[in-house]
Amino acid sequence: MSAEMGRRSGGQGRISQWLRGRRPRTDSGDDSSGREELLLAAAGAGLPLAPAAHPSAYRCSCDRVGCPTPARHPVSFAWQTQSTTDRAQIERWARHQPLANFITATGMVHDVLDVPLEAGQEALERLLALGVEVGPVAVSGGDRMLFFTATRGTPEDEDEWWPCELDCHPETMDEHPGLRWHCRGSYVLVPPARLPGDLTVEWVRGPEHGLPDPLSLLEVLTDECARYAGVERDHVAAWPLRG
Repeated sequence: MSAEMGRRSGGQGRISQWLRGRRPRTDSGDDSSGREELLLAAAGAGLPLAPAAHPSAYRCSCDRVGCPTPARHPVSFAWQTQSTTDRAQIERWARHQPLANFITATGMVHDVLDVPLEAGQEALERLLALGVEVGPVAVSGGDRMLFFTATRGTPEDEDEWWPCELDCHPETMDEHPGLRWHCRGSYVLVPPARLPGDLTVEWVRGPEHGLPDPLSLLEVLTDECARYAGVERDHVAAWPLRG
């Protein structure tokens, strides 16, 4: 307890320093070799990838008027079957679509626990201090933190699945300010990605870190989400429950 209080009262930790040190990205995606290397590293770690939309001015590159998730969605409706870890295919996509973002389909090899940035930052500091094995972690858009974990797989008993509020689709993000568990049928952007307004998706901990069991992170993440919700959301629950 004293160690945690010291951490909270003693100023920001190394994760906070990293976040403060980030500078807005102003390039137009011209670092093609670095981008391709990061994408191949993600695929090499087993994350299946598929091309996604990208920013076009302050809008989305897709032709949908008023796109609700600009630069955050796949370009193909077949993204689940299209997603792959094949190196040659990813190289072709990256070279033929130099501005494209990429999504990674969850629920195949990995899940993603998606939390508010402030809650994720505190949780990551706590987990590392406790010596818990933490896998890849990314910051998305300056307001969310993504914890990549092993997938829960497909249990024999379908009743073992979490309620749908924890199985959120990216399009419902504004309605779910707490923890979102991306598993089967969902996706997240994989770094490096660009968003409108010079926002980015970047690794805090790269895909070289192994994927942990999601349950090993869940208690700390939900604790910090509840704390965040109580302070920032006027005591809204860490995830919404329907009556």
